[in-house]
Amino acid sequence: MKILVAIKQVPVRDSPLVADASGRWIAESGLSFEINEPDAYALEEALQLKEKHGGEVVVMSAGPARVQQTIREALAKGADRAIHVEVENLGVFDTVGIARLLADAARPENPDLILTGLQSDDLGYGQTGVVLAELMGLPHSTIIMQIEVNGASIRVKRELEDGWFQHIAMPLPAVLTIQSGINKLRYATLMGIKRAKTKEIRRVSAAPAAGTSSMRIEKLYAPEKSRQAQIFEGDPKAAAAKLVEKLKFEARIL
Repeated sequence: MKILVAIKQVPVRDSPLVADASGRWIAESGLSFEINEPDAYALEEALQLKEKHGGEVVVMSAGPARVQQTIREALAKGADRAIHVEVENLGVFDTVGIARLLADAARPENPDLILTGLQSDDLGYGQTGVVLAELMGLPHSTIIMQIEVNGASIRVKRELEDGWFQHIAMPLPAVLTIQSGINKLRYATLMGIKRAKTKEIRRVSAAPAAGTSSMRIEKLYAPEKSRQAQIFEGDPKAAAAKLVEKLKFEARIL
């Protein structure tokens, strides 16, 4: 069973973010980067499926040269090899453009299963996996909590609202977006880190046609901070009543 896992490199959480000179993206100089957390759960699920059913796990990621740090981390955890779609600036691609990059890299592999995280920590669109499936003409399902392999098909458990779940039978090959928390993430072992240095990373150049974008971020800025204070004078009981009224009808938190 060949499983492809799409992973994205994102800024480390709680990083101090400021807009760059263009005002359309963050200034990346001085930032540290890591694997997108939802994608880490997709990778873990792929590794567990490999341990149960055999085969190989191939990770693929698009981005500049620094992306190889994240790719090596995935290889150290147990992925067999990797595909790096070399793109200097992902900011020029919209969701469809990124999905095209991944689809072009994935097609020659003829995978049985493609996994992605539910969404990215930086943009959070939650669309790349679904668009990837459409471009490749494959069945897909989202918010996956469990995968059971049954020969040439799978049975998945989807998370719905209010504690409800949905079970779906699907043919292979297929594309799934994995919900965070589906499993417990593993750490890379020392031996895994050593082996990762010798594992294959195939570099793929992005097709020029994939760079067309139907949308762009027009302006990126930090929310303006404002402080307002109201003092209720007079009788404490009347002041408390005014406070409750404000919280209920203006702040809408009661």
